[in-house]
Amino acid sequence: MNMMIGFGLFEVMFFLVFALVIGVFIFGMVRGISQWNKNNNAPRLTVEATVVAKRADVSHRHHSGGPDHMGHSHSSTSYYVTFQVASGDRMELHMSGQQYGMLIEGDRGDLSFQGTRYLGFVRK
Repeated sequence: MNMMIGFGLFEVMFFLVFALVIGVFIFGMVRGISQWNKNNNAPRLTVEATVVAKRADVSHRHHSGGPDHMGHSHSSTSYYVTFQVASGDRMELHMSGQQYGMLIEGDRGDLSFQGTRYLGFVRK
């Protein structure tokens, strides 16, 4: 009798964890699609701005290869630049490593963006 109760509890817990993982995955997809849609519907703007900060976010992942194989590691870097506009407002935009490397803190110029999407920066 106790075996049946324990097995039923396992099934319920397994289902709850599975549902939670699927729910987080769906939430992430909906959030990403929503941001993409907002960016597409936002106007393309070009404003005078100054580069005030740069940061790179490095994430590491290690995959084990099992008992007979060596594991391997993977890292990826996301690049962000904070711009300040004439009103004093600041915005942090994600960009490619190549675009990130072309900017220096203190650069002044025209920033082009659409929502949270970085389009370009032309120095003055």
